[in-house]
Amino acid sequence: MKNNKLFIAIIIALLLGVALGGYVHYNSSPEFIKSFSTNIKLLGTIFIRLIQMIIAPLVFSTLVVGIAKMGDMKMVGRVGGRAMGWFITASLTSLVIGAIVVNLMQPGDGLTIEMDASNAQDLLNAQSSLTLEHFVTHMIPKSVFESFATNEILQIVVFSIFFGIALAAYGKEGEMVTKALDKVSHVVLIMVGYIMWTAPLGVLGAIAAAIATYGFGIFILYLKYIIAFAIGIILLWVVLCLVGYFILGRRLFDLLRHIKEPLLIAFSTTSSEAVFPKLVEELEKFGAQKKIITFTLPLGYSFNLDGSMMYMTFASLFIAQVYGIHMPIEKQILMLLVLMLTSKGVAGVPRASLIVVVATCSMFGIPPEGIALILPIDHFCDMARSMTNVLGNALSTVAVDKWEGHVAIEQTFTDEES
Repeated sequence: MKNNKLFIAIIIALLLGVALGGYVHYNSSPEFIKSFSTNIKLLGTIFIRLIQMIIAPLVFSTLVVGIAKMGDMKMVGRVGGRAMGWFITASLTSLVIGAIVVNLMQPGDGLTIEMDASNAQDLLNAQSSLTLEHFVTHMIPKSVFESFATNEILQIVVFSIFFGIALAAYGKEGEMVTKALDKVSHVVLIMVGYIMWTAPLGVLGAIAAAIATYGFGIFILYLKYIIAFAIGIILLWVVLCLVGYFILGRRLFDLLRHIKEPLLIAFSTTSSEAVFPKLVEELEKFGAQKKIITFTLPLGYSFNLDGSMMYMTFASLFIAQVYGIHMPIEKQILMLLVLMLTSKGVAGVPRASLIVVVATCSMFGIPPEGIALILPIDHFCDMARSMTNVLGNALSTVAVDKWEGHVAIEQTFTDEES
């Protein structure tokens, strides 16, 4: 219900922004248009600043808790290794599909946003300094407090990995810290929900400023964006289902029948986390072992969000295209490697992947305020990527169960009564 209200609020803000921006564009002087766009964009700036405010605590708390819980892999090391093998392979595949689609279709071309001289110089400095040596030295924090203060996402990830591993090695004595950080992560996620209620203001400011400046031609950009993203998601589904069929055979269709309700819930609520209890129930009905489900599925929600992974490269490179920023192939590969790490701090909640996109854009000299351009249509993209996250986690869980030689997963497919 809350997501529906937020969706309605975003649609209303979108319509108001279209009407207001259109009126200003076609009925005002160039001087007024420039002043109007500058001032109305402050609404979007408020939203972006609020998002940036929670990047550090969200990544640290969720990533540390996820890694600390991996201590269970010592009891089922073989299962953990297979699960992580799937997660890494699926993540890379998703990231690469997003990069290929956005490079081939170029949905961000055709609308170049001019930046002032100071911003342009900052971008040139950032790009010239982004070498492999700079990347290696920059990823190790001198001070974790400095990293948190400056929102250096990669340095926070590195510290979180070390902290999480050490916390897992601490054993039962460290469980209290893990539980505390788990509660912190839930509090921060509640904050995400609060902040998302400022999204309509960001949408209003972004769309009104964009249309006031560029006219209604910007909707061509949105159409190209939606079409390209849909093609990317379809390709990812094809790849996942082909791999699933190779592992499960005809039982893949049985699995899809079992998880059809979680898929629809994720699609309508834009939250893959909202269907977690129902997904556990359906995977048990499918025949997967409970011990495999309760071990692999929670890890998947931290390490295996395929739809979100694909979206991160797609959205980041799209924003670069809109701003006319050239991203050579070596820099795109570097971005994929960074996203492989930073995305592991993303929770399966509505629009949380936007946080990583903002942080990644900042790292690679892409203006993070560009995220406001895609806010009006992000809800539709979130519906597709949330459903894809559920499919990916269901497949990873039953695949690991099959690899463990579980009879129920290996049995011949039989049709069941609806």
